[in-house]
Amino acid sequence: MFCIDNRCTDIYFNLAAEEYLLKQKRGNFFMLWQSEPSVVIGKHQSVAAEVDEAFLHEKGIALARRFSGGGAVYHDRGNINLSFIETRKQPDFEYYLQLVVDFLEKVGIAAYADQRLGIYVDERKISGSAQCIHKDRVMYHCTLLFSTDLDVLNAALNGQPDAENCLPGSRTLRAVPSVRSEVANVKEFLSEPMDVKRFMHLLFHSFIDDDDNRIYRFSAGDLEAIQQLKEEKYASQEWIYHKSALTSA
Repeated sequence: MFCIDNRCTDIYFNLAAEEYLLKQKRGNFFMLWQSEPSVVIGKHQSVAAEVDEAFLHEKGIALARRFSGGGAVYHDRGNINLSFIETRKQPDFEYYLQLVVDFLEKVGIAAYADQRLGIYVDERKISGSAQCIHKDRVMYHCTLLFSTDLDVLNAALNGQPDAENCLPGSRTLRAVPSVRSEVANVKEFLSEPMDVKRFMHLLFHSFIDDDDNRIYRFSAGDLEAIQQLKEEKYASQEWIYHKSALTSA
């Protein structure tokens, strides 16, 4: 597996990087990344139903839509994102989830998963995930709340559930609502104090220390293709606000 320590914190670039690795590459990848404050909604979700846009505008929080399904999530520099992208004949998303749970156990956290592939500690959610399949390629990506501002998270994800029943651009496709859960930060469950940089270092090296894995760095060609996808799709208002789920695969 190729391991990418992605230091870019531009949410639109990072979402484009995931799709690029899924569709344009053939190798197996693990990518660790963060973003500046942003809300990312699922492919089949309504902005109005999920997000307090006035609050986002006031706080300078970016709004983005990802390629996969699932619910809305909040990112900041206290949140860690993990992306697993592989070629597989038969997807096994529980496998990737278990890798994260196993790492948490190594640092002394007794975490467990639910049927929605979320990860919990003491009945509070610390990680949500989403998945997608493209031909024989699969992607599993998840958030991991480490030291996120939970007050901002709750305020940002305070949409109007009855605002829109259908996706923009469609009269028949209903928007998928998020399933709300009480959340917590990993940091409060650690037996010894640790900052997010140290935690990410341990997390990345838990993969790169495997003899079968090695570091991958984006080439100039990779970066050019990802930047183009970012500008044409992920940073565009059409994708974020007005896209029907039927119009882009």
